[in-house]
Amino acid sequence: MSQEFIEAEMRLFAQQSKEVDIIITTAQIPGKRAPLLIKREHVELMKEGSVVVDMAADSGGNCEVTQKGQIINYKGVTVIGVTDLPSRMAAQSSQMYGTNLLNLMDEMKRAKDFVVDLNNEIITGMCVTYQGEAKWPPPKKDPPKQAPPPNQAPKPQILKPVEVAAPKKRRSLGARITIGVILWIIGLAIFCVFGLWGPETFLTHLSIFVLSCIVGWTVIWNVTPALHTPLLSVTNAISGIVILGGMTLISHGSWKNTTTFFAAFSIMFASINAAGGFLVTYKMLRMFKREDETTGRQV
Repeated sequence: MSQEFIEAEMRLFAQQSKEVDIIITTAQIPGKRAPLLIKREHVELMKEGSVVVDMAADSGGNCEVTQKGQIINYKGVTVIGVTDLPSRMAAQSSQMYGTNLLNLMDEMKRAKDFVVDLNNEIITGMCVTYQGEAKWPPPKKDPPKQAPPPNQAPKPQILKPVEVAAPKKRRSLGARITIGVILWIIGLAIFCVFGLWGPETFLTHLSIFVLSCIVGWTVIWNVTPALHTPLLSVTNAISGIVILGGMTLISHGSWKNTTTFFAAFSIMFASINAAGGFLVTYKMLRMFKREDETTGRQV
């Protein structure tokens, strides 16, 4: 090679050293020292953290700062000069790369009938220069032609009639007012019965119960639907308190007392709520368990 070619090559390497983050050199000459391509000043031009992989380190190296069999750091640039790279490469990677090269040679008719077919998309996609002409970038591939629409018109589909449910008739305003008045009268009658024949403490507890129902309804109604399942788990504690309170009232009262009667009902309904809450909690916790493949048990 002429001196002008070598000088132009060195200028190109110097320019590329400023831009690239990694340089891999593979140039070797059988029976001779590997040619020196990447000089010390080229490495100094590279950015800090860059890497030079000298695969010709066993025959002297293509990089001036390469040390045979070692990985060094030269002014922030890692220079890899190990000589056992093939043994460090996975066998699968080497086999896949070799298979690709073998298939490429088969595509190009091997050495006997070697040909560069520029009409072949595979060859065109990797060809940079050919016979002194630049072939990169490869020509753009035309998009596939769309199939012409069929001449036959699609058969009309017979749609089945959909039965639409008749809208529910809404009660008139007068009917709603009448029902509301009747419910208020029934409620007042119940309170009057409790006030005339019930104990004084019962009225106090009933007032607190009604207020708690109103507050509880307002709070629960505003809870996000996604939190209803955890909410059922939390109400187990409240149901337990109700059960204990009912048991306390029963133990200190008589069966002829109205308080004892309602305490028994509270125990029954709270027990149903507690049992349902524990069942929902159990099903919710099972969603976070998995089955052990060895023992078959859920963990």
